[in-house]
Amino acid sequence: GRIEGRQEGRQEGRQEGRQEGKATLLLNVVERRYGGVSSEVQKQINALSSAQLDRLGLDMFDFTSVRDLEAWLASPPTIS
Repeated sequence: GRIEGRQEGRQEGRQEGRQEGKATLLLNVVERRYGGVSSEVQKQINALSSAQLDRLGLDMFDFTSVRDLEAWLASPPTIS
């Protein structure tokens, strides 16, 4: 039981770390591309799932302004 619990904990920790890393990378790209965004946008990006962060990373290639990002965040795709 303990071994399984530790393994699950490690796996969850790695997943959370990957998700945080994706969010940080996207926030850095946004900062560089648009010169920064509001703390609300930062919170919204940090709240996305790993799959949504992946999708945002791809969709950002089509954005021409920070407004496109804000519109995307207003209704992010539901991805499981």
